Amino acid sequence: MKLSRLNRLIHRWGSVAIAVPAIVVITSGIILQLKKESGWIQPPTAKGGGSELSLTFDEILAVAQTVPEAEVAGWDDIDRLDVRPGKGIVKVRSKNRWEVQLNVETGDVLQVAYRRSDLIESLHDGSFFSEPAKLWVFLPASIVFAILWFTGIYLFFQPYIAKRKKRLRKQSESTPEGSS
Repeated sequence: MKLSRLNRLIHRWGSVAIAVPAIVVITSGIILQLKKESGWIQPPTAKGGGSELSLTFDEILAVAQTVPEAEVAGWDDIDRLDVRPGKGIVKVRSKNRWEVQLNVETGDVLQVAYRRSDLIESLHDGSFFSEPAKLWVFLPASIVFAILWFTGIYLFFQPYIAKRKKRLRKQSESTPEGSS
């Protein structure tokens, strides 16, 4: 079987094999490119006051517990804290994807918003579906996608390479053997 035919075969069937994971990765990737431009995807960072964290962890927890959307009863309900001293805020991300932004000095609630970017990122890397899906579907699909890229580049340049070889062959045939 010729290399170009094998390449087309790999390219055709590989693209069918990764169609669903690829569309999930491409769509979520496009959405993630817009996360800083859209408050719907990721809440914009509010501007707080001060640059030193003067709140204790207990105070941060107490304020987060006052926000009903966050559904924070204790530290087990908090996914992470994101301290931004330059902006004067602490972001409290609850496990239900609500984000509470607090002033680092006063503890005032500056903003409460639903954060979709983490969900979209989990779709993008396949971990949303399960860890086995991430490793046994999305990882192989990524490898096949890389192979498709290489075969696609080859298929793109292959006619140009063939024309060049044909032109060079014609030139060498038309040149008399003794002359240069």
